[in-house]
Amino acid sequence: MAEHHNLIKVLAEFAHTLTDGYAITDVLYRLADSVVDVLSAAGAGVSLADDTGRLRAITSINALSAAIEAAEEQYEQGPCVDAYRDGHSVPVPDLAKHSSSWTEYTTVARRHGVVSVLAVPVAAHGSTMGALDVYATEARTWADDSTVAQTFADMAASYLLHASALDQAQRTAEQLQNALDSRLVIEQAKGMLANEHNIPVEEAFQTLRRHARRHGANLTSTAEAIVHLGLRPPRR
Repeated sequence: MAEHHNLIKVLAEFAHTLTDGYAITDVLYRLADSVVDVLSAAGAGVSLADDTGRLRAITSINALSAAIEAAEEQYEQGPCVDAYRDGHSVPVPDLAKHSSSWTEYTTVARRHGVVSVLAVPVAAHGSTMGALDVYATEARTWADDSTVAQTFADMAASYLLHASALDQAQRTAEQLQNALDSRLVIEQAKGMLANEHNIPVEEAFQTLRRHARRHGANLTSTAEAIVHLGLRPPRR
């Protein structure tokens, strides 16, 4: 269960993120980070549906999250897909004991040490836009954690719905495309920094994010400066 004071602090910070008008990609990365911090999880990720209804991975805060989010997108299976399609949370206390049709997904998850998963829908006003996954490397019941994760997912859904004055269908499609485009340049920047400094991708991402925060910039613009303008943030 999330520690009460830490939860309140992170919720307040995340609320400021929403009201300050950050780019949607930054909001979703902060969402995943916040969930990991509050729930002491091994990873988290957010996927959003494209205009065909297929979930597309948007965040990858570490290698574990990236691998499992990619598996869900590739095989179109897993608790995230079920949470999106059915519109309710899917807690999986122990993947080894869970009987389902997620064969390929489960193989990838267990290969990366994931034992337990919680998926909650990102939805508002009867419209489900995607899902939030939380990963643990030990068995967990997710009894109280489900409410916490759903709170973050609801805040993200609210931001998605109100980030633009366009009608909802056009707004969601454009935001998803922007998020996908941002993810590509962020991943490219992470790869460049990791290769040039001979460091893990996770450390490269921390370097990128730290520079963005220090200079009041968003992740996407910082990544674009790295890829296209030769920016090289200091590692510390």
